[in-house]
Amino acid sequence: MRLGILLSFCFSPGMYQFFRYCPERLFRSGFVLPFFLIFTSHLSHLSATGREKSSEAKKTEEDIATEDQARREALLKLPNFVLIIADDLAWDDSSPYGRDSIMTPNIQRLADQGMRFDNAFLTISSCSPSRASIITGRYPHNTDAEELHWPVPAEQITFVEKLKEKGYWTAAAGKWHLGDAMRDRFNEVREVDTSGFQLPSGVIGKAGKFKETLQGEAQSGCADWVPLMESRPKDQPFFLWLAALDPHRPYHEGILEVPARPEEVKLPPYLPDTPAIRADYRLYYDEITRLDKYVGKVMDTLESQGVVENTMVIFISDNGRPFPRDKTTLYDSGIKTPWIVRCPRTVLPGTTCPRLVSSIDIAPTVLHLADIQDIGPTFQGRDFSPLLTHPEKPIREYVYAEKNWHDYEDDSRAVRNERYKYIRNYYNDLPLTPPADVVRSPCFVELLRLDKLKQLPSYQRSCLIAPRPLEELYDTKTDPYELVNLVDDKRYVSLLRSMRVALVAWEKRTEDSVPKLRTADEFDRFTGVPTKARVRPRKSKKEMVETGLTAP
Repeated sequence: MRLGILLSFCFSPGMYQFFRYCPERLFRSGFVLPFFLIFTSHLSHLSATGREKSSEAKKTEEDIATEDQARREALLKLPNFVLIIADDLAWDDSSPYGRDSIMTPNIQRLADQGMRFDNAFLTISSCSPSRASIITGRYPHNTDAEELHWPVPAEQITFVEKLKEKGYWTAAAGKWHLGDAMRDRFNEVREVDTSGFQLPSGVIGKAGKFKETLQGEAQSGCADWVPLMESRPKDQPFFLWLAALDPHRPYHEGILEVPARPEEVKLPPYLPDTPAIRADYRLYYDEITRLDKYVGKVMDTLESQGVVENTMVIFISDNGRPFPRDKTTLYDSGIKTPWIVRCPRTVLPGTTCPRLVSSIDIAPTVLHLADIQDIGPTFQGRDFSPLLTHPEKPIREYVYAEKNWHDYEDDSRAVRNERYKYIRNYYNDLPLTPPADVVRSPCFVELLRLDKLKQLPSYQRSCLIAPRPLEELYDTKTDPYELVNLVDDKRYVSLLRSMRVALVAWEKRTEDSVPKLRTADEFDRFTGVPTKARVRPRKSKKEMVETGLTAP
């Protein structure tokens, strides 16, 4: 542009006349030579500038290619992540946690090669709300998916999408239970059919009968795990969400060549020791062993692909075992989870961590290790990665959990430190009814039979008693099964007060409150047969609020 202006000026009619009629004056005045030097100098500068710009454009293209290659190489140096989620596995029902009668050699191998966490907790003991909490890093009541079968709303932010934005290949296989809005957070989803534990609508469902489509090994929910791993792109780091159906009900005979024996079963004291209950437990044990086999397949595949050293494997459960006084409760048998982390570059093999961690801590930890700096304000958990190298240093004083509608209405909250637990039952007029599939189980049927015969002590009738205590306080060190309520013990007045304060502060901080409208039970509390309130597919929270079926 500047060259054009200069040339236009030099060759304009005015300058032409000036040079034509005044040459002698120009030379005498010394104007021509300086003008010529300035003109040629400017032309040279413009030419050089053009060459530099052309060189810069070419250099930029080369830089882009180099930077892109460097970015890909840096990405591949980031750790891969494999999150394995068992379905209804109690925290202590595997050999790493002392249950040697259950054959779990691969879960044991994982613990031997990594770190076992002994105080790991879920935010809720309910299938889909627990998964919603894990993937969003938020407490269930903050996800708008706090009741069973409520899908996670599209506006919720997950750690998976942030990994995907970073450049990770994100994929899920097995049980889904998150809702359609979460599918695009993953590059690939291989969802397993869940008809095996979802009663169908219509006459069959009303009769309490299942209509299963999966057979054999497919009933584990794990059959797609290894095929998914084998199909992953090799030029990206990866995150895998591998969710089993085992050991969720219903159970089947003959799934193992060498099944568990009734005499190998270890029953908690709050269940009567009868052949019927031992037989029910035995089938639960078999599904744990089948799950263990697929954990081994995942570990073997990582090894064959040569990515063991750079892959963090996290093994957890979504809630407690599917038996009375376990699943959906706020006792440790409901909210405590197995939690094993293998990460060869960071974690020493065969180590243990006694400190508290919560399932909402998984999201910020993974994002930190993936070198994602700005994770945003939505994640409510804490990065637990410091525990991987310093397992004795606590990262939190308390963990919190909640109980909401799960087949039956309820509303309770809990706070726990490393020793004591406080529970507040807001709907204490209701019994502690287990999930509907447990109500239909041989175990619960046996409980009802013995209760009718008046052969159950009070601590084995906890699922049948109403009203239940408004408050509960337990010393989990001296009373691991939480059978002795210390609320009225004067020795614990100060502790009770501090635990109340901690719970109220958490409720205020997370904007939690007791619903003003109760959600209807979808099953009979003694037979497990569906009520008129049961409609499938179940509506979302937004839809139920709009139709007056639940509280906002």
